[in-house]
Amino acid sequence: MSNETSTPHSAPSSLEAWVKLLCAVRLPVPQASHDRVCKAIANNRSSLREIADLMQNSPALALSVIREANRHTHGSMSEPAENLEIAVNRLGLKRTQELLEQLPTLPEEQIPQALRQLQLISQHATQQANGFFAGRLARLWQDIHWGSLLFLSPLWAIALSYPKLMEEWELRVIYKHEPARKVELQLFGVRLMEVCQALVQAWHLPIWVQQGYRLLTSEQHLLAKVMLIARDSDNPLRQQQRLDDDPELRRWLNQPANCVLLANGMALAAQFSWNNPHGQRWQNLTALYLQIPVAEVQQQLHQQAANSARNDSQPDLWHPAQALLWPWNVRRLHNGELPAPAPTPLELAKWRQLCSKLLLEPSPFTNAVHLTGFARDALAACGMRRIMLLMVDRSHSQLRVQQLHGLPREAAGLSLQAKQNPLLQRLLEKSAQVRLTPDNYRQFAPHLPGALRQLFRGEHLLIRSLSCNGRVLLLAIADQDGVPFAETSVQAFGKTAQCIEKALHSFTNRSQ
Repeated sequence: MSNETSTPHSAPSSLEAWVKLLCAVRLPVPQASHDRVCKAIANNRSSLREIADLMQNSPALALSVIREANRHTHGSMSEPAENLEIAVNRLGLKRTQELLEQLPTLPEEQIPQALRQLQLISQHATQQANGFFAGRLARLWQDIHWGSLLFLSPLWAIALSYPKLMEEWELRVIYKHEPARKVELQLFGVRLMEVCQALVQAWHLPIWVQQGYRLLTSEQHLLAKVMLIARDSDNPLRQQQRLDDDPELRRWLNQPANCVLLANGMALAAQFSWNNPHGQRWQNLTALYLQIPVAEVQQQLHQQAANSARNDSQPDLWHPAQALLWPWNVRRLHNGELPAPAPTPLELAKWRQLCSKLLLEPSPFTNAVHLTGFARDALAACGMRRIMLLMVDRSHSQLRVQQLHGLPREAAGLSLQAKQNPLLQRLLEKSAQVRLTPDNYRQFAPHLPGALRQLFRGEHLLIRSLSCNGRVLLLAIADQDGVPFAETSVQAFGKTAQCIEKALHSFTNRSQ
């Protein structure tokens, strides 16, 4: 579905309309994954397990196959296919191949970023589920794996159809702390979890996924009771006594189906930060479920996030593992460089205030210089010490400095030519981010204009293009004086970029 319709005004406003629209959405599949699966099906020596293993590299492909296999789950075949192997077996190779031919395919980098970001969260959740639960419940590993991967799949369809709505929900609920109910009724007309639950039922997704949404919508009292007990993590004996006093709650807590919800809860919370209250609640609940200390849960959580980032990360997507200090990063500091300090609470408070100003509607900015001045200040507040914002001309051939921070005044006259520079040309095609590190500096440094290499000395640099209405308008370049980044600042840089793009959109369309 085209993103041209992605406005609050054109979105459905009733549960029935949402389900009808989203059931018709066809998620694009990465071309490379599609080709590998088609080749395996054409090879008569490929087993169902091998075909299913290839399919799991594409969440959209896995969802399409399981949905198709479960379309007629009634009568003698009332149980939904719980995993890909069963789904392919139920469809048969011929019908599976026909389905593949009907699916839209795109090179992975051309699949909309909002969709790929949500699918990455689902892959992270699957890694957490496999790491925490699959070994302990080996007989049920497939149910755990596929339930965890598909749990957020209703949101994939929304992210493809209405990416701006999902972005606005995130900004208002997560970062501006507005009440979720109010925001969702304004943006979607209904609660988001109700849409997800209805889609899960319409698509006949695995039973464990259905149980998770039923818990989030109609059985919240059970979740609230057990989270209250889980919060008492310093007293395991008292926790056990309280569970013993409530046999119904204890039986519910011990259900294997809860693995799917726990894994997705932890992955979603980590997407925003590692130490937020939501994340701590899911960690406490996982510790209670597994009967292990919270500290052990946190250690495993970070290890599995690192594994997920190694297997599934993409250059233009945010993965929570980027916000952790891992052992393999120590080698980057062997020359004695210390990473930049994280922003102080006071600086972050100022950063949030500036980002809130960027998100105001209608746009409060009188001109482009006024807007980019706030953008520069927001980047500085999140810890960036050297900042350059360049405006792109209409022909996409030249970039001129619009704002500076922490750089010599004479840099204000800098002008860059994009025509002969592949890196700049790529950044001007669409919103994208490049992070230079000692690992990739030799790869990217030759493509950086010489003037930028002189101004931003060091092997740690962030470059991001910012777009509005599908056209890149600004290029943001920032570092922390060339030393290794504080990961909190890197995360805030990405969120600030989203706020700037929102501000550009409001400013550009203010006359409408």
